[in-house]
Amino acid sequence: MSTPRRGGLTGRFLVLVGSVAAMVLAAVPAQAADIPGTDQIVMSPNVQHVANVAKPAAIAATINTDIAFQGDYAYVGNYGGFSIYNIKNPKKTSAVSSVVCPGSQMDLSVYGDLLFASVDSSRSDDSCNSTAKPASDKASWEGIRIFDVSDKANPRYIKSVETNCGSHTHTLVPDKRRGNVYLYVSSYRPDATFPDCQPPHDKISIVKVPLGDPASASVVATPVVFPDGGNETQPNLLLPTSGCHDITAYAEKGIAVGACMGDGVLFDIRDPENPKVTARVTDPNFSFWHSATFNNAGTKVIFTDELGGGGLATCTPATAANNGADAIYDIVNGQFVFKSYFKIPRVQSDAENCVSHNGSLIPVKGRDIMVQAWYQGGASIWDFTDSAHPTEIGYFERGPAAEGSGGFWSAYYYNGYVYASDFNRGFDVIKINDERTDPAKGVHVDRLNVQTQGSYRDRGHGDWIWSAED
Repeated sequence: MSTPRRGGLTGRFLVLVGSVAAMVLAAVPAQAADIPGTDQIVMSPNVQHVANVAKPAAIAATINTDIAFQGDYAYVGNYGGFSIYNIKNPKKTSAVSSVVCPGSQMDLSVYGDLLFASVDSSRSDDSCNSTAKPASDKASWEGIRIFDVSDKANPRYIKSVETNCGSHTHTLVPDKRRGNVYLYVSSYRPDATFPDCQPPHDKISIVKVPLGDPASASVVATPVVFPDGGNETQPNLLLPTSGCHDITAYAEKGIAVGACMGDGVLFDIRDPENPKVTARVTDPNFSFWHSATFNNAGTKVIFTDELGGGGLATCTPATAANNGADAIYDIVNGQFVFKSYFKIPRVQSDAENCVSHNGSLIPVKGRDIMVQAWYQGGASIWDFTDSAHPTEIGYFERGPAAEGSGGFWSAYYYNGYVYASDFNRGFDVIKINDERTDPAKGVHVDRLNVQTQGSYRDRGHGDWIWSAED
């Protein structure tokens, strides 16, 4: 069911002004009566629902996770494996294949013919036929799987690399000049009873993948991010810092930013095998530093707070506006300077897990705009050009999931459309038609691993070109 809402002075209502004046959110907060029905779709008038593709049967029982893009294809992770979708015609998006290869979270990146997948659950071995096994067993395996996806209909598993504490997420850092890519592996939750995940684990693992011989991929460094310990004593932290949850690299500028449970950190990655922390920040309002996004200029960072670990209803009136939100920081003289928080203004029900999650920039020259997933809060399109006064300019969401939990894990902009991975409902294609985001339709990229940012450069004459991450 798709029901655009256009009535009532609520936070779920957007005033449509077409191609003339700016669109603004009504100031009155939404009430419970404005919460849509179970799985009912609502959206702002400038957003269009283009397509929904159900999860392929082979992995229908497990939830969708992150997304990577290359050419005419989208790669969608799933706790049970991953699927490849043909998006050449977004309106006719279709599944090409699915690989059943269980192991959460299946965070993905793609480069050339290679697909990399993160496994952060202990398995009996590294194969796709593995079964769950306790991390306390030294023989258990978790880490990175590498697939050859040159044949989209028949991906081929070619290599695994075991990493300490597994791989909750990973970030691809290209080194094309030397014919390599690096994977910065983020993992956490050490335990003295886990032979391969010993405390304090204040580090990341770096996997080097020679592109000419990916089967020789291996861990080449395990730099310690917090030699003196991370943020471990702040009240109300979901988990004390022990490694990182996610890292976003901006290799072109030689920098990366880490969201590390209790800390946000800035790295110098000009030597990709030896990243160095150059700045660090904490926030008493944050429960769990989850992910981060640079603006195009590399002068701002959006950090997300995954309050409750993604399983709680934190977009309700009972939760403070600054909790489970994004934090916007300017980077000034190499240090983080806090500017403001952003949280979706639309009230969710007590049954909806909702919190800030994965998003990407929408490439508009001269402005900082992104689309972001909020689990059952849906996808929010918002402008943070003015770091101190961010504003939502569009949205798409479903009402409470029939399964009780669900929503969008990731929502990313790629070549004119927003693609979102829903836990239960599959793969959604969305389009925003707004004068503030329309210039992005002229920017086309060949590949998008969102945690591997590249810049959108002015080539003169008012046009932009994409400088790929390689």
